[in-house]
This record gives sequence, C-alpha cells and structure tokens, in this order.
Amino acid sequence: MATKLNIDTGVKEYEINGGEAGGGGVLRFNPADPNVYERFLRAQGKVQAIEEELAEKGKNLPQGGEEAGQAVVELMAGADRQVKEVLGWVFGPQNDFDALLGGVNIMAVATNGERVVTNLFAALLPVIQAGAEACASQKTGEAVAEAKANRAQRRAGKG
Repeated sequence: MATKLNIDTGVKEYEINGGEAGGGGVLRFNPADPNVYERFLRAQGKVQAIEEELAEKGKNLPQGGEEAGQAVVELMAGADRQVKEVLGWVFGPQNDFDALLGGVNIMAVATNGERVVTNLFAALLPVIQAGAEACASQKTGEAVAEAKANRAQRRAGKG
C-alpha cells in the first residue's frame, strides 16, 4: 500500500456564477503562484490578439442571409475555443472554462456591454494581484530573516 502525502500547494477554490449548483463551476488555482501571475499577464495579450483576428476575419464575412449567420457562429466558436485554451494554459487543465461558464461563449457580449472574457479578467485581476503581492511579501520576509541571521552570525564571530 502506498503512503499518501498531502502537500499544501496553495490551491484555492472560487465559485464562478453560483458554482456548479448555479450553472457555473469552481475555478481552482493558487493565486500566489508566480507562474500563474506571469501566464495571466501574458494571456491578456494573447486574448487581445485573438480578438483582433476575430475582428479582421469578421470584415471578410458574407453579408446577410443564413450563410452570413453561420459564418459568424463558426468564427465566434473558433475564437471561443482559442481563448478557453489560453485560460486552460493559465489556470491548468483541471479547469474546464466551458463548464465553469455554463457553456457560454467567452467572446459573447455580456449585459454590461463587455465581452465575457473581459469580465472574467476584471474579476480575476484583484485575486491574482493579491496573490502576487502575498508571494512577493513572503520572499521579502525570507530575505529580511536571512539578512538578520547573517548579521547575527557575523556579530557572533567578532566576539
């Protein structure tokens, strides 16, 4: 029988839109992980590039009729998949953003006039920033403790 180790990795859970009971889901990640912070910052540029590509392709779509409607649907579905891949890269494959958002296309416009992805980033930014600050203050605290220990060691050596 294998011995089990439970390691605190700092993972926290965030209910999205009422959690699973409300038609959303639970996002799980460590907000103080500098890797998540770095990927989150890079993701914003990646999503912007996808939005720009969407706008450019949208200019070349057929105008009017069923064919145009189908083309828009396919274009939006492709952008949705791309952005959700980016989000999976940021927060880990255990987070299925299609399920977390109740199947909503992340490129759709919400009631506030913003894209769903913009609202998601706006909601997550303070959480990610607080995590990055916690990580930075931990590293600062460790550096101060190390410096104090070194000083104490030097003083002890002079005595």
